[in-house]
Amino acid sequence: MKIAIYNLICISCLFLISCNDLDQYPKDRFTDQNFWTSEEKASAVLSQAYSQMYRARDMFNMDRLTDDVFVQRTIDDFFIVSGSADAYNGLFNNTWRDCYQGIKTCNIFLDNIDRVSMDESRKERMKAEARFIRAFQFFRLTTLYGDIPHFDYQISLEESQKIERKAHAEVITWIRSELNAIVNALPTKQEYAAADNGRITKGAVMGLLARTYLYANDWSNIASICKEIIDGEYGTYDLFPNYEGIFLIENEYNEEIMLDINYIPDVRTWDYMRDAIPISQGARSNEHAPTQELVNDFVMLNGLPISDNNSGYNPADPYANRDPRFTYSIVYHGYKWKKPDGSITTINIQPGIEPVTLDVYVPGSLTSSPTGYYMRKWFDPTARAEDQASGLNIILMRYADILLMYAEAMNEQNQMNAQVWDMTIKKIRERAGFTDVKALDYNESLTQSALREIIRRERHCELVFEGLRLFDIRRWKISEIVLNVIPTGAPFATGNTTIKLPQRRFNPNRDYLWAIPGSQIDINPNLSQNPNW
Repeated sequence: MKIAIYNLICISCLFLISCNDLDQYPKDRFTDQNFWTSEEKASAVLSQAYSQMYRARDMFNMDRLTDDVFVQRTIDDFFIVSGSADAYNGLFNNTWRDCYQGIKTCNIFLDNIDRVSMDESRKERMKAEARFIRAFQFFRLTTLYGDIPHFDYQISLEESQKIERKAHAEVITWIRSELNAIVNALPTKQEYAAADNGRITKGAVMGLLARTYLYANDWSNIASICKEIIDGEYGTYDLFPNYEGIFLIENEYNEEIMLDINYIPDVRTWDYMRDAIPISQGARSNEHAPTQELVNDFVMLNGLPISDNNSGYNPADPYANRDPRFTYSIVYHGYKWKKPDGSITTINIQPGIEPVTLDVYVPGSLTSSPTGYYMRKWFDPTARAEDQASGLNIILMRYADILLMYAEAMNEQNQMNAQVWDMTIKKIRERAGFTDVKALDYNESLTQSALREIIRRERHCELVFEGLRLFDIRRWKISEIVLNVIPTGAPFATGNTTIKLPQRRFNPNRDYLWAIPGSQIDINPNLSQNPNW
């Protein structure tokens, strides 16, 4: 599949971007009768659709809008979290544009693939792949913007300038119908050859279907679909033995990965860790840094939150005996950084500690971390040292998410028990490195509410920095709580007080939906705006 994505470079010049992102009117030789003459050309167009489905920047942008990350230089993201964005915000516009460009590619492919003479079973599989990618793009759009323009064919220029928004519920119904229609046309992960690693599978289809119900808090359907996946009805999945290893390039396509986006070293790369890791380890500067609020959510090795008097948490040694995923995800003062050559170096961040390094917290600095923390998760030891250009795949869906969805759904139906706990939360914690029985064993005395808190925290820490937190705090309706705050950083500001960061603001009467891009409404007045934008 990485080879196929490399081939798409050969046809990239065939795509034109219209001034209207909904404009699907054919303009160049891409839709010429002579193009659709071979399976190779059709495969290249499908690879283009794959490359447009999701990008590293999409994942990092989603996390920057949550309580997990503080952004100090990306203006569009900063305006959104500060409550000062308007409908012309670049992130609103670019996400809309990217999704509809991906939909355009899928529609062109689906409208023309039948011209190609090729094996019919392979053609049907390729159609199913394109339909999945199109459904994925529409799901992103309707989750972020609510009611959206929706179409499953190549609309004309005239139509694109008059189209209206379709209700969110109707779009979701269509997405679910598409996913159910294509699942049997696709192989399981195990039925693909190694050369096809990264292609859409039955498991990916059902995982996305489960996610559509998750974001609707439809617990019965979530539990049903996730149990089928767990039981192996759509392929065999399991947790990768080592949490840190999931995010290393040598372990790509492992048994936990259900869907990822392919990158290729030196050909198709991403470099967002260049502005996230410690300055001393090759960063250009710091742009997005973990918050103290995120740090506080990682439990102790006995499974108790640091706020519990019995947890053993010591404010004088705040990073000791914490959830092992904490060390795999976040760089803190005194962190033992493992370098690509295997050697270890200590990262000193707290001011006044010798030796003073480039990573030290400096109030008001636009170079070092504004929170006193750096990111470790997604650091690629094989990345190009001078600019952190990485060919590491970006994970869209993994089996741990299925287990967490199932645990949450069962608890919300008041059906959590030792068996469900052991196959979900316990299994995930064991893989993370917990050994204390108090963290691993099911506690029958816990109420549904207490279990809800545990499951949500487990989801938060297991899936941190994977682009999912924004949608979790939305569906839990806690955005107005966790985003209407003065975020904080490490406890070593002047006078050993906690670092205070600029106020965040979230308007629940507006911000649960993004604004429809003003540039699109300027072109097509039939696109109504979301409330209070």
